[in-house]
Amino acid sequence: MTDPVTPTDTSEASPPVSDTDSVPLSVRRLRIATGVSMEDDRHDVSRDVRARRPNVLRTLISARALERAMRVLSLLALDLAGVIAAIFTALAIKELIRGGYSADRVWATTTDYVPFVFLVMALLFARSGLYGRREVRPALAAIVKSLFQVSIVSLVFAVIQGLEFSSYYIFYGGLAFGLVWVSGLRAIYESLTAATLAALGRKRRTILVGNGDQVDAVAHALSAEHSQTRYETIGFISLTPRPANGLENLGSLSDLSAVLERHSVQDVIIADPDFPQEEALDLIDLCHDRGVAVRIAPTTMEILTHEHELVPGQSVPLFELKPPVFDGVDFALKRTFDFVGASALLILMSPVLLTTALAVKLSSRGPIFYRSRRPGIGGQPFGCLKFRTMHVDAERRQRELERMNEASGPLFKIRRDPRLTPVGGLLRRFSIDELPQLFNVLRGQMSLVGPRPLPQRDYDMLKDWHRKRYLVLPGITGLWQVSGRAELDFDELVRLDFLYLERWSVFLDFSILLKTVPAVLSRRGAF
Repeated sequence: MTDPVTPTDTSEASPPVSDTDSVPLSVRRLRIATGVSMEDDRHDVSRDVRARRPNVLRTLISARALERAMRVLSLLALDLAGVIAAIFTALAIKELIRGGYSADRVWATTTDYVPFVFLVMALLFARSGLYGRREVRPALAAIVKSLFQVSIVSLVFAVIQGLEFSSYYIFYGGLAFGLVWVSGLRAIYESLTAATLAALGRKRRTILVGNGDQVDAVAHALSAEHSQTRYETIGFISLTPRPANGLENLGSLSDLSAVLERHSVQDVIIADPDFPQEEALDLIDLCHDRGVAVRIAPTTMEILTHEHELVPGQSVPLFELKPPVFDGVDFALKRTFDFVGASALLILMSPVLLTTALAVKLSSRGPIFYRSRRPGIGGQPFGCLKFRTMHVDAERRQRELERMNEASGPLFKIRRDPRLTPVGGLLRRFSIDELPQLFNVLRGQMSLVGPRPLPQRDYDMLKDWHRKRYLVLPGITGLWQVSGRAELDFDELVRLDFLYLERWSVFLDFSILLKTVPAVLSRRGAF
């Protein structure tokens, strides 16, 4: 007889296989690095990421590749045309001034320069993301910066090669006309494609994820009519039940997969500063598996922490938030730019200034200029100069008009202000009344670009976090003026100021000045 077979106790030799052990090592390391608990992992980690993708996703990827190729090729062709036009224009004007203009000679010289310049420009534009998708493609500041870099690289190359020029006009002349042609053609391209997509009713179908008022604020910002990318906000998904806010409540995170399929969503925007990390990782994986883009709407704190400095030697990595002030080389650059720019604009705009002064004097009783006492840098008051657009009793009458205020927050705006003079409305509509502030810039009280100075009445109503914008000189124009002007809520305007302070550069100032002209002429949101 044989002894009956009994189950073998394997608890010592072979410990039970846990869920964690079945996860590939590379995935476990990724989970540990991102702080995600393995015990709470709900992913099918056995799926090989190298496996053949579903037909629908492969078709979507192919369509996107074709769209990307068409977009890049069309923008490259547009930039090539801009480079050719810029160099040809610069050379033609030089020959016309000197006399003896020959179109064949100008064209031959242009074709000598174009290949190298275009190659450098295409590489720098690609590095700046200027061939990316519409919704992530940088604006004018990146174009200006890249064209400056093209000029510098071309000049350095010419010097190294020992090329001799009678003057260096081709470099700064080509840059000047490049800014006009390249940015102009791209602006036309953006407008035409935006109009075409709008006519076709094409919008990016979007859902918001998060809690609190941040969802409302992001939804409001996405609905702006002047946005180059049109969004259709389907609704929102909340981590916890919350009352309706004008958007459709699409359920909880567990319903996300069904929501993406049912509504053909293209973008998921996380609009919650306290969104849990584990849920965020699951959400990103789920969306990317379905070809859906995930974006994060920045909060005020995230804007403030865009520029930070590592504090070494700590047991925990610490980052120090730098105050958004201009000092050292930055201050010298910005002040030089302001002084030169204000001087040039005063000379260029002198006929407009003289005509406006005469119109103000003849249209109503009172002085030509109005000196508005406004807090400047550090809250120190200064006399902000403007052409007078109201009758002399305007300040006394404001209190009785407070109930008619149409602006949000501390701002005071009325579309049909009864205090305006006959020409005051026209001057305000096109911001001509602000031109005397060029003298404030020369005196060092203001900058060409920066946060707009508010009247004392508005300043007194600011919250503490709003007043960070007064750490720098106030500006004649800024992101307010080129991003919607009076159409935006006050908190949104302050966030734009924060964004400007953290990402300032001379190129950004120059691009804002250029964009101010069409913003003023279109009269969008101005009153």
